[in-house]
Amino acid sequence: MSDLVPLVGTIAFWGFLGAVILVPIYLRHRDRVQMQETLRVALEKGQTLPADLVTALQNSISAKTMPTREGDLRRGVVLIAIACGFFALGYGLWYGLMSVDDMAAYISGACTAGVGAIPGLIGVAYLILWATKSKTPTA
Repeated sequence: MSDLVPLVGTIAFWGFLGAVILVPIYLRHRDRVQMQETLRVALEKGQTLPADLVTALQNSISAKTMPTREGDLRRGVVLIAIACGFFALGYGLWYGLMSVDDMAAYISGACTAGVGAIPGLIGVAYLILWATKSKTPTA
């Protein structure tokens, strides 16, 4: 019976993680399908689409294809903040484990801080993209 506890915990963790990722994707897909169905029925009945709706649809399509300058800045700052969190966690592990074992402290702290370098460098790349993009959109 005690062998099942880690298995149930692992399944619950991965199930929750999968649900957090997959449920929003499914809900967005369902909303898109419903919108397309509504537009198709409206066009089949001969109704004209309001200009606001056409503009909104065109903007949503173009917004997904090309990230904006502000989006690059936002992503860069968020990724650098995540990296700072990993660095702080690595420092905390290093500091906390120093009283137990020096080697374990160095390995745990360095590995965790090294993982933080991944989002940090991606964030720096976004900031470089933000800095190099022109402020005025090109036609």
